[in-house]
Amino acid sequence: MAHSLSLLALGTSVTLLTNAPDSTLLERIRLEVATVPGAVVGVSYHDLGSSRRWSLNGDSVFHAASTMKVPVLIELFRQADRHELNLDQAILLVNQFGSIVDASPYSLDPAEDSDSLAYTRVGERVPIRWLADRMITESSNLATNALIALVGAAHADSSARMLGATRTRVLRGVEDIKAFDRGLINVTTPDDMAVLLVAIQERRAASAEACEAMLAILLRNSDNVMIPAGLPVGTRVAHKTGTITGVRHDAAIVYPAGGSPYVLTIYTRGIPRTEVAERLMASISRIVWEARGAQ
Repeated sequence: MAHSLSLLALGTSVTLLTNAPDSTLLERIRLEVATVPGAVVGVSYHDLGSSRRWSLNGDSVFHAASTMKVPVLIELFRQADRHELNLDQAILLVNQFGSIVDASPYSLDPAEDSDSLAYTRVGERVPIRWLADRMITESSNLATNALIALVGAAHADSSARMLGATRTRVLRGVEDIKAFDRGLINVTTPDDMAVLLVAIQERRAASAEACEAMLAILLRNSDNVMIPAGLPVGTRVAHKTGTITGVRHDAAIVYPAGGSPYVLTIYTRGIPRTEVAERLMASISRIVWEARGAQ
């Protein structure tokens, strides 16, 4: 049975679900977080080769940033499984979307998007599969909004909850400022995102073929300065990152050579400098890796 205790010096909720981690591991992470004043960090760990699971602030709600693209990806492939769409079908790519507040139109600013290539194809018909790849590998906001318009945010939200991500909310696409101003934001928790990644790895999020295709996309993520940076060079990582002002996340499935995979999600806020958050997350990833090897 899950139980919690408090690390009062850090103000951290620790959930030890099964096979509690060595106290040294928790202390190392606590001390690492304490080096960054004001940092709020949530970590969730699932060893897929055993029943070992634990989390620190894993049930804390964070702005999902671009990690909300994982439930969108899952819903896309679930709809493809049901033959409601064909991933090789081409759709017209536009840069105009309707606010969830009043359906008023808004467009994305290419300068605020991590993927400039997608904007060169506005006005063209592009394959859905290509959009799915850009949404994850380059975190394209334009591709994301196009796919949310296609599959529906409410459907992505429903699928996430059905898979066990009960505190996740997928309400809208990116840069819907009217919605943001009214507090309508996409949220998740480290535990919830870990649940979704476990479901993909265990081929439960959709059909086995669809899950394998999702993993192939997640393995090609080009943003590798957080969880992957704390691992030995060459370690395979299927993951999705997220970034907004003062927020940096990484949610990953790590594949140790010769060992069973594990899921590690790290969520942060309250760290103004992005590079500081990235270094902290890479350090936590390294600590978890080293502790796992010592078991």
